[in-house]
Amino acid sequence: MARILSLSGDWPAARDAALAVLHAARPIALPTETVYGLAADATSAEAVTAIYETKGRPRFNPLICHMSDLAMAERYAVFDPLSRRLAERFWPGPLTLVLPLKDGSGIHPLATAGLDTVGVRVPAGAAARLIAAFDRPLAAPSANTSGGVSPTSAGHVDADLGPRIDLILDGGPSPVGVESTIVKAEPDGRLRLLRPGGVAAEDIEAELASVLIRPEAAGAIIEAPGMLASHYAPNAHIRLNARRVEPGEALLSFGGQGIDGAEKALIALNLSLEGDVRQAAANLFAYMKQADASGARTIAVMPIPDRGLGEAINDRLLRAAAPRQA
Repeated sequence: MARILSLSGDWPAARDAALAVLHAARPIALPTETVYGLAADATSAEAVTAIYETKGRPRFNPLICHMSDLAMAERYAVFDPLSRRLAERFWPGPLTLVLPLKDGSGIHPLATAGLDTVGVRVPAGAAARLIAAFDRPLAAPSANTSGGVSPTSAGHVDADLGPRIDLILDGGPSPVGVESTIVKAEPDGRLRLLRPGGVAAEDIEAELASVLIRPEAAGAIIEAPGMLASHYAPNAHIRLNARRVEPGEALLSFGGQGIDGAEKALIALNLSLEGDVRQAAANLFAYMKQADASGARTIAVMPIPDRGLGEAINDRLLRAAAPRQA
């Protein structure tokens, strides 16, 4: 079973324990502002392989490489002016930039799924401090079995991957609660949204005074994490835009408006009674896990507006509701 160390206590001891595991080419679970990540040395074939094996993740699905700061990111990736502007505005934070790899970067091809680009992010807080101490990028997808609901607490990680990893760093609940937004600058100077996430697309558009190219249909060419058609899925089926609840279903509601049949739900959870999409994003994965644990075969989800982080919430729900892959 995994050892769990709280980051609210002795940081040097937690850091040194994490570094020992990372230097042994094994993954650890660590908190970020988005979700908990399963992190290992992005330059090591053995370490990256251990991530894929621990998660059961398809190896054509690339991994985000996390850096301590912009200066470190520049050692591994080539920044165009548009991407640099976004990095300076939104890092550290929940934004991933897909950039060309530098020649001889040292990031292992397994981490990029053989692509000549790499997804790069600078997280906030303890994760960045640990990366700085390790002085190598950490490949870190969400710390859960591939295709499942992402973890937003150390307990979620322990319940899923605890028997398969050595160490979980406990930083409390993830404040953002959904994965990072992923964007890629195109040769024509436009910016493409590959995955909505913790930075609202509207905030990026406001910064650039231009409109993002939105994702094509789910299941398009896999250029970044989170683009598989079926992803973020609980065991129960997801029924979207529910207007009523059938007997024995679990309910994820939103806002103060009622819904027919709510009294028949096996469990009823409100993502945000105030109708706040940021609060709903922070609660999404934890509430999906609670609903799934109720034993309901179907989770009915009320409509959620597509504004702000609502776009990321609806992206995750659509992929959770998609037909399951073998």
